[in-house]
Amino acid sequence: MEQKGVQLDRETISCSICLDLLKDPVTIPCGHSYCMSCIESFWDGEDQRKIYSCPQCRQAFTPRPVLVKNTMLADLVEQLQKTGLQAAPADHCYAGPEDVACDFCTGRKLKAFKSCLQCLASYCENHLQPHFESTTFKKHKLVDPSEKLQENICSRHDEVMKMFCRTDQQSICYLCPVDEHKGHETVSAAAERTERQRELEVSRQNIQQRIQDREKDVKLLQQEAEAVSRSADKAVEDSEKIFAELISLLQKRSSDVKQQIRSQQETEVSRVKELQEKLKQEITELKRKDAELKKLSHTEDHNQFLHNYPSLLQLSASTDSSSINIRPLRYFEDVTAAVSELRDQLQDILREKWTNISLTGTDVDFLLPEPEPKTRAGFLRYSHEITLDPNTAHTQLLLSDGNRKAELASQIHSYSSHPDRFTGCCQVLSRESLTGRCYWEVEWRGEAVYVAVAYKNISRDGLDCVFGFNDKSWMLICDTDSYTFWFNSILTPVSGPVSSRVGVYLDHRAGILSFYSVSETMTLLHRVQTTFTQPLYAGLYLYNDGTTAELCKLK
Repeated sequence: MEQKGVQLDRETISCSICLDLLKDPVTIPCGHSYCMSCIESFWDGEDQRKIYSCPQCRQAFTPRPVLVKNTMLADLVEQLQKTGLQAAPADHCYAGPEDVACDFCTGRKLKAFKSCLQCLASYCENHLQPHFESTTFKKHKLVDPSEKLQENICSRHDEVMKMFCRTDQQSICYLCPVDEHKGHETVSAAAERTERQRELEVSRQNIQQRIQDREKDVKLLQQEAEAVSRSADKAVEDSEKIFAELISLLQKRSSDVKQQIRSQQETEVSRVKELQEKLKQEITELKRKDAELKKLSHTEDHNQFLHNYPSLLQLSASTDSSSINIRPLRYFEDVTAAVSELRDQLQDILREKWTNISLTGTDVDFLLPEPEPKTRAGFLRYSHEITLDPNTAHTQLLLSDGNRKAELASQIHSYSSHPDRFTGCCQVLSRESLTGRCYWEVEWRGEAVYVAVAYKNISRDGLDCVFGFNDKSWMLICDTDSYTFWFNSILTPVSGPVSSRVGVYLDHRAGILSFYSVSETMTLLHRVQTTFTQPLYAGLYLYNDGTTAELCKLK
């Protein structure tokens, strides 16, 4: 209980301005007490108005009251100081270098709790209390603590800037329209804020819609990636199975050929060995006959000789040697020739037919690089249905025919505000992004049309937004009697027959972009070989009133 009483005394003799124990305490006519230096400093700030008020109850005094030291409070303060107690808040309540300090604290300042846009001052919680308790401050605008309150003061008139000049797009005070902003369109800052707030909400809605659209796109792309992966895995599995079957078939054929050769080898070797055995037997028989004849030739008995001679002259039939036809290492050359011929035929088939083996899906590239088509029918294999995006169209471009046709007119069309809209020149991009292999045609009428492709993040205003005048777009200018190509502000003359229809071929992965003059035949006008780092969008730029350009239906 004793400690609680001391606490009450401490609160009683604390200055509500510096929040410390009263120093040279004085009591003003309304009954509130302050440090003499604190209230003097506070009233010094009110000298210009000649009306002096109490910081707590806001009671006003005129003239400035004479301050006299309150000896009773001074004695109480002295007694508490002798006890060693201090009426100071915790250290974490004091303002540091990074904090906004209370403008009314003296000595060590507390952190500001709020800033007042009317008073142009910042207050700690204690000094802020009058703003909550007094009707005088009821209409004051309190905001989070700010160090930039002085930016709300007009540097010319030293008044709070509560108005906005729409002509010069800057905040002003109520005196500014009298001189340097005279005749300008001015409104209250609150009214301008209200209008800008509506625009901000529209922008936020657009951004949130774009976020939702992009999130949907991300999900669709994820689904597409998963579908591509599943299709690729299936294709790899199937192709490996087919190639395994082909390899198995070749191995079986190889085994058959090997078996046939070995069988023929066995037959031929058996025939040779059989003939060889007969010849050996014949040799043995002949040697025996020769030995008998030799012996007979040495017989001295004439009668015996004549008796045996006829029987010894009879020889067995000789083996036919006409079937012996030695061809060293050339017995099966016909088999080798047949296998070689088969190999050559397979190589020819692989060379001619291999490019017909494609991955599943129309947007997936072939297993092996495919050359650019040579005929219009070849290009039409990659034709894409493309439409123009109204959110990118300049306000002088009128879109029609399902957003495939654009016409340049002098009047402004009522498109809604959109961050993707071109404002610097009469251009428009396609709604669809272009990757893989794509082909489309543009039919144009008028003096000149610019046919282009561009990245989505191309600028929308200034010279940087013009197709061909940056490193984010490639443009072919189609004139009535000539062509020119532009990229990164570099012009390249182009020769070729002028036609009202231009074909564009894109191989995104290979980095190929080609422009063709399309009539009865297709003539290459210009080809670009580069590396594309983002998806591309078809673009049109119309230069003169009445000019039209249309993305043709090709299917």
